[in-house]
Amino acid sequence: MHYLYYIKALHIIFVITWFAGLFYIVRLFVYHVEAEKKEEPAKRILQNQYKIMSKRLWYIITWPSAILASFFAFVMLYLLPEFLTQPWMWIKLSFVFLLYLYQWGCQIIYRQLQNDIVKYSASQLRIWNEGATIILFSVVFLVELQNGINWIWGLCGLFIFAFVLLFFIKLYKRTRAKKNWDTSGKESNSSSQ
Repeated sequence: MHYLYYIKALHIIFVITWFAGLFYIVRLFVYHVEAEKKEEPAKRILQNQYKIMSKRLWYIITWPSAILASFFAFVMLYLLPEFLTQPWMWIKLSFVFLLYLYQWGCQIIYRQLQNDIVKYSASQLRIWNEGATIILFSVVFLVELQNGINWIWGLCGLFIFAFVLLFFIKLYKRTRAKKNWDTSGKESNSSSQ
């Protein structure tokens, strides 16, 4: 059954490209929203470019990777049905379901931005971006530790990880706001001279 190694390798490759697409698409959303504050014609040029980049990333990399990762996972489960008798696998499949819900949320944001509808701030999208990170950490630890994990400690660790991520997002936002304030203060001082 050496072909199982090939199927598993393909599954892992497409999981990696799937997550890469999910991480990058939300960054493009952030840049698209930040371009909203630019003056014309920069605003239009940047947003049109982000629309093109998002469309290519979304339909050439992210969605195909999601479908292929799932396809190879189902093939493995079909060939090794004993995995379905293990509780950790059902929890992993629950996280995969959450990942698809997350991706559907990204699909909604993608459509809105393609139609020039901006409903979220850059800060909100940065927080949204961490959803995929939390799911990734959860799945990797779950797969590697399987039955050896203590679920209560694992859940506590996940919440601590999410809290740390939110803390650093807030810290980044403050640092960036201070940097923008310092820059704009220097510009206004130099223009008043």
